[in-house]
Amino acid sequence: MANTYDFGLVGLGVMGRNFILNVADNGFTAFGNDLDKEKVNALIEEGGDTDKVNADVDASNFVSALSKPRKIMLLVPAGKVVDIVIESLLPHLDEGDIIIDGGNSFFTDTDRREAFLKEKGINFFGAGVSGGAKGARKGPSIMPGGSRDAYQYVKPIFEAVAAKYNGEPCVTYLGPKSAGNYVKMVHNGIEYGLMQLTSEIYDLLKKAGGLTNEEQHKTFAEWNSGRLQSFLVEITSEILTQKDDLTDGDLVDMILDKAKQKGTGKWTSQNAMDLGIPVPTIDIAVSMREISALKDERIKADEIYDRPSPESVVKDTLTSKAEKALYFAFIMAYAQGMHQLADASKEYGYELDLGEIAKIWRAGCIIRAALLADITDAFKAQPDLPNLLLSPSFTEKVKETVAATRELVAYGATNGIPLPGLSNALTYFDAYTSSRLPLNMIQAQRDYFGSHTYERLDREGIFHTEWEK
Repeated sequence: MANTYDFGLVGLGVMGRNFILNVADNGFTAFGNDLDKEKVNALIEEGGDTDKVNADVDASNFVSALSKPRKIMLLVPAGKVVDIVIESLLPHLDEGDIIIDGGNSFFTDTDRREAFLKEKGINFFGAGVSGGAKGARKGPSIMPGGSRDAYQYVKPIFEAVAAKYNGEPCVTYLGPKSAGNYVKMVHNGIEYGLMQLTSEIYDLLKKAGGLTNEEQHKTFAEWNSGRLQSFLVEITSEILTQKDDLTDGDLVDMILDKAKQKGTGKWTSQNAMDLGIPVPTIDIAVSMREISALKDERIKADEIYDRPSPESVVKDTLTSKAEKALYFAFIMAYAQGMHQLADASKEYGYELDLGEIAKIWRAGCIIRAALLADITDAFKAQPDLPNLLLSPSFTEKVKETVAATRELVAYGATNGIPLPGLSNALTYFDAYTSSRLPLNMIQAQRDYFGSHTYERLDREGIFHTEWEK
C-alpha cells in the first residue's frame, strides 16, 4: 500500500468524504484519515474499490500511503483543531510535502502556520472551498493561496475536481501567503450580504404585496431565469415550495427567525474597518443576524411600539420594482467585496487578479451568479478598476435600477418594513457618487474640540482654527 495514493485528506465529515470521493471520481487515488473509525469505514464502504479510495485512523499509516511530495488536505473545523492536526502529521512528513487547509481559517492564522511550516521545509496552503456538501461532491469553487511552485503539484487535482463554467475549472492560484483564505473570507462576507438582501425582498413581497409562498416561489423562479440568475435566488425559490412534515403548512413559515453565524462575515466586516474600506451591505448583514438573536426582546418591543399598516400596492408593480432593487443591491454587495479585495491585495502583498477571482466564482460556490460573468469582463477590461461603479459596463445597469430601489426603500421606511440591507446599499451608492459630502462639518467639529486640524478646498496645507476665541 505504501506510496500509492495521489491525494490525502484529513477530516471525513460530510464535506471531507464528499471531496475525497470527488477526487477519486476524477481519476486520482485518494486516502482519508479520521480519528472516528465509523467515518473511516463509511468512506471505505462508499468508495468501493480500495485501490482508488482507502482510509485509516492511524496518522502514520495515512502519511506512508501517500506518494511524494505528499499532498494532504485538511477539512476540519477552523481554530485550534487545525494546529492539532498539523502537529500530529509533522513527525511523519518529509521536506517538500504539502499541507492544504481547506477550512474557513482566519487569514492571519494561515500566515502564522505557513511561516511555522516553512522553517520545517513543509509547504502550506490556505485553500477556501465553497459550494457546501453538494459542491464538494460534484464540483466546488476552490480558492488556493501559498507557494506558487508547490501549487503546481496540486493544480491537476484541483482543476479536475473543481466546478466548471463553460469548460473552465473554477479554481486558480490566487497569490502568496494567506491569499486563498482571505479571498474565501470576503466571498463569505458577500454571501452574508446577498442572503440578507434576498430575505428582505422575500419579506417585502409578503408584507407589502401579500404574495403567498407559491406566488413568491414562481416570482423567484422567474427571476432566476433572468439577470438575477444565481444559486441563492434559485434555492430561495425552492425553499418556498417545501412542505412541513410536522404541520399542514409550509416549512419556511415554521422556522425560527434567529440566524446563526460562524464568524466569517464578521471577520470580513472587521478587517474592512481595519483597512478603511466601506462595506456597509456586509456590515448590516452581520448586524441583522445579531439583532435576530434578540428574539425575546424583539417580541417585547413589538408589543410596545405601534407599526404602520402597509399601504396596498399592485403585486405586478411591486415585483417588477423588487427585481430591479435586488439586482441593484447585488451589484453593490459585489462592488464592496471586490473593493476590499483590491485594497487588501496591496496591503498584504497578495497580488490578486480580481478578474480571475470573479471568474472562479461563476460556478460551484454559494455566491455564483450570472452577474459574475459581467464582473469578470469588467476587471479583465480594466485590471486596476478601483470600484465596479466606475466600470462603463455597469453604469447602465445601475442607472436602470436605482430609481426602483429608492421607491422601495422609501416605502419600507414609511410602512415600517425593515430593509436595512437594501437601504444601506442605496446609501453606499449615494455617498460613493457624491462629489461633496458633509464631512467638512465633522472635520470642523474635530478641530473645534480636539485641535485635530483640517485641510481646505482652496489651498494646500494643514490648518487649525482657534474656534472659541
